[in-house]
Amino acid sequence: APRAETRSGMAAGRGAAALRRAWRERRAALLEPRYTPLVAACLCLAEGGVNLWVIRRVPYTEIDWKAYMQEVEGFANGTLDYTQLKGDTGPLVYPAGFVYIFLGLYYATGRGTDIRLAQYLFAGLYLLNLLLVFRIYCRTNKVPPYVFFFMCCASYRIHSIFVLRLFNDPVAMAILFLAINLFLEERWSWGCLLFSLAVSVKMNILLFAPGLLFLLLQRFGLLGCIPKLCICALLQVVLGLPFLLVNPVGYLTRSFDLGRQFQFKWTVNWRFLPEEVFQNRVFHAALLLAHLAGLGLFALHRWHSSKENILTLLKDPGKRKPTSPPSCVCLLNASAWIVFILFSSNFLGVCCSRSLHYQFYVWYFHTLPYLLWCTPTTRLAHMPKVLLLGVIELCWNTYPSTVCSSLSLHICHGLILLQLWYGTAPTPVSHTPPPSRKPTATSKKAQ
Repeated sequence: APRAETRSGMAAGRGAAALRRAWRERRAALLEPRYTPLVAACLCLAEGGVNLWVIRRVPYTEIDWKAYMQEVEGFANGTLDYTQLKGDTGPLVYPAGFVYIFLGLYYATGRGTDIRLAQYLFAGLYLLNLLLVFRIYCRTNKVPPYVFFFMCCASYRIHSIFVLRLFNDPVAMAILFLAINLFLEERWSWGCLLFSLAVSVKMNILLFAPGLLFLLLQRFGLLGCIPKLCICALLQVVLGLPFLLVNPVGYLTRSFDLGRQFQFKWTVNWRFLPEEVFQNRVFHAALLLAHLAGLGLFALHRWHSSKENILTLLKDPGKRKPTSPPSCVCLLNASAWIVFILFSSNFLGVCCSRSLHYQFYVWYFHTLPYLLWCTPTTRLAHMPKVLLLGVIELCWNTYPSTVCSSLSLHICHGLILLQLWYGTAPTPVSHTPPPSRKPTATSKKAQ
């Protein structure tokens, strides 16, 4: 016992010393990424209080929770035909992982009736999600800590999505961030398993899939990445097996419906368009082409760091020619490289989405600081980037969306894409030999 007390006293002393040092260097603590763990710990403690205050003081708003509970209740009662699972808002349109996770919440909250308990559970999910995000930022070491104040306490919409609306989007994103942490630890098989689990909760996670496929090819080659892809596919089969055995076509068409129409009244990003254009299939096809073109350009010119043809990714890594490290000026370590590819892949998908609803903000909110600060930033450039975060937050908090808010959101997305493209351009290498100098008298003597 005395030894335990001594150790706890020493730990407390070290913590107090770290706080005193941070206070003395408070300017550096706000600007230097090495202080991210300390700032993250403080913000997580503050966020615990903020979430409790929101739950107790701000009225809960029913949107989809009741429908979620009705959908999983059908499964609990023995219905395995996916086309028969539905709630007040319509049929079940999420894969099987959603059913199992929310079935657990169904039983934990007294068949979905204990809303307050559900809010506390989602508050815990919020803190877990935040810890996973901070761990990613600690590994990449790119974002100044003061930015995290805007990522945490300043977003009303994100707190609302987690603890006032109880959507399934945060569940999928928390699992996704856990998968990314595993990728950063080089645990690719476990990461692929968690990635597939996140997809089984909501399909927006597929926006990260092009970046993940590129990373798997880069790391393992074509033959090496096939087992990882099989892990992803096998989990989907195992989770969906009870429904696939009863009505396979019904399960696949309902849970993986990529052509589903969205209601114009809920759109955040395309409000400035006429509704007939918003619903037009030609417009949807144009967005898909733009998405594919953006992925292709980034894969060829920003993700692919070697001077060799991109098809060399299909080779076994051991048979490739040795290459220099990535030449992007902003990505200085392997973790930052992985995160850049995954986050930019998702962001391209968000920019080209057929519609963004208010709960979709969580799809990319926690990635925005990295996307803005992964590129070199001069002292005067910090303020425009903070302003971009503020305008994006304002757009997502404008309800209902307006022509001005949706246009502003697209302008902000376009500016982020431009700075990602130009800020990560390969550093030009000069092949001009240095000018020869005539030997001086001193150099002649040395010779």
